[in-house]
Amino acid sequence: MKHLLDRPIWSALATRHRMFAQGDNLAKRYRSSIVPFAATAADDAQSLQALSRLIPPLESTILVQADAIVLPAELSTISTACLVQMTAEQPLLIVSDERVQRLTRNDAADMLALASVTKPGPFTLEALSLGDFWGVKIDGRLAAMAGERMKQPGYAELSGVCSHPDFRGRGLGRLLTLFVANQIEARGEIPYLHAYASNSAAIGLYESIGFKLRSTLNMAVVQHAHRGA
Repeated sequence: MKHLLDRPIWSALATRHRMFAQGDNLAKRYRSSIVPFAATAADDAQSLQALSRLIPPLESTILVQADAIVLPAELSTISTACLVQMTAEQPLLIVSDERVQRLTRNDAADMLALASVTKPGPFTLEALSLGDFWGVKIDGRLAAMAGERMKQPGYAELSGVCSHPDFRGRGLGRLLTLFVANQIEARGEIPYLHAYASNSAAIGLYESIGFKLRSTLNMAVVQHAHRGA
């Protein structure tokens, strides 16, 4: 039996994030203004055709799943990567730091600026509708942030962990990873996250906190083979 997190995008859009879903019972996507993620329920021809119809001709979309990614003829691959998916099945260290504050749309410019410098993955301000973001400010500058993104029954994804280069080496990434994970655990859910398999520094950090490898996943950025179609 497949694990709920083997197709994390699909399982989120089919359950706790169904209110953000576009599509049908074969293929679903988030609005691109929220996050450019899409998924199919399976890899059969009917589901793949539904995915093709769901992706606008001029947009690129990210697919993530444990199975090898299969595309219909209408779609082509822009880039691929291997991800690790890590979960914290056991309770993590509880942290408290008065510097950590909830971020809001009033912090929009600073959050976008930090994301543009650190590139933690797809980030838009509409992603704030998926879950809370928290940050640490130093001398009036947003030094680091982390938040929640996809959610499935019993699980919540920790995402957007990043620290500005000017403030690295201060343990802010570790602090915010633990802080957000604590928020997830306090709801009785299991925190999980993704990292590029090549990012050994990030994986080492997450392992030192208490996250363990659950699975490797395939990621592909895709678009229509003929962009003007």
